[in-house]
Amino acid sequence: MSFLDSLLGGQGQQAGGAGSLIGVAGQLLQQAGGVQGLTSMLQQHGLGDAVQSWVGTGANQPVSGEQLGQALQNGGMGSVVQEAASKLGVDPSVVLNGLSQVLPHAVDHLTPDGQAPVAGQGSGFNLGMLEGLAGKLMGGQA
Repeated sequence: MSFLDSLLGGQGQQAGGAGSLIGVAGQLLQQAGGVQGLTSMLQQHGLGDAVQSWVGTGANQPVSGEQLGQALQNGGMGSVVQEAASKLGVDPSVVLNGLSQVLPHAVDHLTPDGQAPVAGQGSGFNLGMLEGLAGKLMGGQA
């Protein structure tokens, strides 16, 4: 089992996703006000084309951990990454590299119709909405 698998909340971890990258992605989504809030913030801070590909129905464009970190920091969300790194006992760059793999899938998973839910229209985010994503990622499905 790789370190990324364990961060994804893999086989040996029964923390309910709280310490996993899925949990961190969920935290980012909650603090940003849902999918629309997070995607809007990331688009405003330099990841426009990539984020649009995550929401859309085509292939997800990759982003680097460094690009994601810069966008999150500029969008006022850097503290979420810092806290997660501290809890996991790893460098923030490790969390960002993992999130750069997980977040595109999380956004894609939450926007199956190619559109982010509009705020205020039953779009309240909860971690249960990402249920099954870790299994999908660990199963090698893209």
